[in-house]
Amino acid sequence: MARFREPLVVGRVVGDVIDMFTPTVSLTVTYSSRQVNNGCEIKPSALLVSPRVAVGGEDLRTFFTLIMTDPDAPSPSEPTFREYLHWIITDIPATTSDSFGRELVTYESPRPTVGIHRFVFTLFKQTGRQTVYPPGSRHNFNTRAFADVNGLGLPVAAVYFNAQKETGSRRR
Repeated sequence: MARFREPLVVGRVVGDVIDMFTPTVSLTVTYSSRQVNNGCEIKPSALLVSPRVAVGGEDLRTFFTLIMTDPDAPSPSEPTFREYLHWIITDIPATTSDSFGRELVTYESPRPTVGIHRFVFTLFKQTGRQTVYPPGSRHNFNTRAFADVNGLGLPVAAVYFNAQKETGSRRR
C-alpha cells in the first residue's frame, strides 16, 4: 500500500489536505475516458462534467463520502481559499458508483487561473447512512475538520490530479 501513499506525500496532499492513512478501499475516478492517477495533468476543458467514480469495499451495508477540493485556490503561491470545495457526495454504497450516492454539494468544475493546482478526491467510510451534513461554505473548506465534525475518521482512499489554465489560441 505504500506505493499508493507515496505520490500523495510527494505531492503534499498528505500534509496540506489529509493526514497519513492506509488505503483500504479502491477508488477509481474517470473524466470521460481519462482515469485520474496521482499527479497526472488534465486540462480544465476536460473537467466540465463531473467524473464517474467507482468505489470498492466488501460489505454492501457500508457507505462512503467522497470529497473533492482544491488546496491551491486561488493561487498555489498564495492559497488564501485553502481548501476550495468542488464536490461532496455522501451515502455511496460499497462496490458501486457515485450515481448511487447523494450529492451533498453540487459539482463545480475546476477553473484554475494562476499556476498548477492540485485537485484532490478523498474517500471516507461513514458510520451510517445520512450521517454527513453540508458545510457552510466552499471557501476555506477543511477536509480534516469536516471529517472530524462528521465522525468520518481517516480517509480510506485518495487520489489527485493537476490542472492549470489552458492557453487560448491567439487570433490576428
